[in-house]
Amino acid sequence: MTGLLGIAALLGGGITAGVLFAVALSVVPALFAMDTGTYVHAHRLLGRNWDPTMPVIVLSSVLVNGVLAVLTDGTARVLFAVSVVLLLGVSGVSHLCNVPINRRVKAVTDPGSLPADWEDPRPLWRRWHLLRTALAVAALLVTASAVTVTTV
Repeated sequence: MTGLLGIAALLGGGITAGVLFAVALSVVPALFAMDTGTYVHAHRLLGRNWDPTMPVIVLSSVLVNGVLAVLTDGTARVLFAVSVVLLLGVSGVSHLCNVPINRRVKAVTDPGSLPADWEDPRPLWRRWHLLRTALAVAALLVTASAVTVTTV
């Protein structure tokens, strides 16, 4: 049972870290290269499918790692518990920091005519995104270590 759950934990953690890493490596620089109106339009298009999918993947990974923390002992238990905390950090940064920025961008009715007081959210969004990417990569590393410890 722990073997299958370990595979599920690695799959969820790998998808999470991979998606966030790919966004940091390619999507974020592309968004910064766009003029503001084009960025708003692109941001709306890009977020359409991430928003319902990624929370399910991240929170499912939290659940699987949590179950593994209960089912294992010793070092593996500690590592799975640390992974839970790191993945909750990914979720927390997403929901408390990036999602409110996403909502503000999506609320723009005319990307070609932004209000004079509109602040470009890209630098702040990038900082939060890099934090959650680092947390996700760390969670994957810790989960992989935990799975390795349980199979040795």
